[in-house]
Amino acid sequence: MSLADKVLAVNNDLPIRTDKPVHSGKVRSVYWLTEADSARLIKEKGYDVTADAPLAIMVISDRISAFDCIWHGEGGMNGVPGKGAALNAISNHWFKLFREQGLADSHILDIPHPFVWIVQKAKPVMIEAICRQYITGSMWRAYDKGEREFCGIQIADGLQKDQKLPELLITPSTKGILTGIPGVPEQDDVNITRSNIADNFAAFNFRNAEDIDQYEKLLKEGFNLISDELAKLDQVFVDTKFEFGYVTDAQGNEKLIYMDEVGTPDSSRIWDGPQYRNGKVVENSKEGFRQLLLSHFPDPDILLNKDRMEERSALARDNALPESVLMAVSKTYTDIAEKITGEKIVLSENPKAEIIDILRDQYGLVD
Repeated sequence: MSLADKVLAVNNDLPIRTDKPVHSGKVRSVYWLTEADSARLIKEKGYDVTADAPLAIMVISDRISAFDCIWHGEGGMNGVPGKGAALNAISNHWFKLFREQGLADSHILDIPHPFVWIVQKAKPVMIEAICRQYITGSMWRAYDKGEREFCGIQIADGLQKDQKLPELLITPSTKGILTGIPGVPEQDDVNITRSNIADNFAAFNFRNAEDIDQYEKLLKEGFNLISDELAKLDQVFVDTKFEFGYVTDAQGNEKLIYMDEVGTPDSSRIWDGPQYRNGKVVENSKEGFRQLLLSHFPDPDILLNKDRMEERSALARDNALPESVLMAVSKTYTDIAEKITGEKIVLSENPKAEIIDILRDQYGLVD
C-alpha cells in the first residue's frame, strides 16, 4: 500500500448516520448524530451528559493548512502521514491531564479510533484565547515596527526577537465575525482587550462577568501545565491557542470546558530546548512548515500579503510539494507526539475503512 493510501485527506464522506449537513473545517469534519442515536449512545455508554444532549462524531484528517490554504504533495499525497493521529493523541493527553489535575473537562466523551472523537455539543465562547510566553511571530513583527500595546496591554521597550516575556500574556481575538460590539470591528480574528470582553461579556457568550476570571484562570493553568510538562522533555512552550465553551452534565450543572484541540503543533509553537539555548530556533510545530513554504517559493510575499489571496490559492492548488517535504513534516508531528505521550504513533493501513468498521460494529452508527 502506498503512502498516499495511508493518508486520510477526505473526511466528510463517511457513511455515518446523520440528518444534518456535515460540517467540514480545515482539518476536522463534524457529523451531528440523530436525536435517537445521541440518546441511545448516552444511555448505552453512560456519558456524563443530559439525556437529550446532542452528540457528534468528529473525524480528523491528515490535511495540512498554512497561510489559509490546503497544501498537497507529489504522488497523490493530499496530506501528511500520521498528522491527524498525532494531533488527536497530543490533545487527548493534555485533556486527560487537565481533568486529572482538576482544571476542567473537555467536549470529548469517547475516543473510538485515533482519528475519531465523540463529542457533546458545546456553546462556544467566541474568543480565540491566545497565550504568549515568548515574543515571536506576528507579535514580534508588530513590536519591531514600534508597536508597544497589544490587546490593551503595554509592553516594555528593549525586548529582543524570540526572548521570553516578563510575564505570560493573554492576547485574545474574536472567533468569527461578531456584530454590534462597541470598539470591535465586524471581522474575524480581530484583536480585543479584556475591557472589550468585560463590557460585552454576553456578546462573547459568557454566562456572567465572573466567568471571565474563570476563563483566564483555566487559560493560565492549562498553559502552565503544558509548559511544565514540555520542560521535562526539554521542549519550550512558546505560545498557544485555547478555545472554551459551555456544556451541561448529567446532573444539570452548566460548566465551562476546554474545547477544540490543546497544546498541539497546529495550535502552538513548540521549540527544541537545547537548540534554543544555543541561540537557534528549531520548530517542533506547524510554524516549521510555514517557514519552509516561505523559503520554498521565490516570492514569499504571496504567502504573507492578504491582498494576493487569489495568487496564494493558485500557488497551493497548482504546486505539489515534494514527498520529502511532507515526510519531514510527518516526522515533526509524530516525533513530538511520541515525546509527549510516550507512545508510538502507528500509521493506519486504511484509516477510513477502520473508522467505518468501528462505528458500525461498536456504536451502531453506520447502516
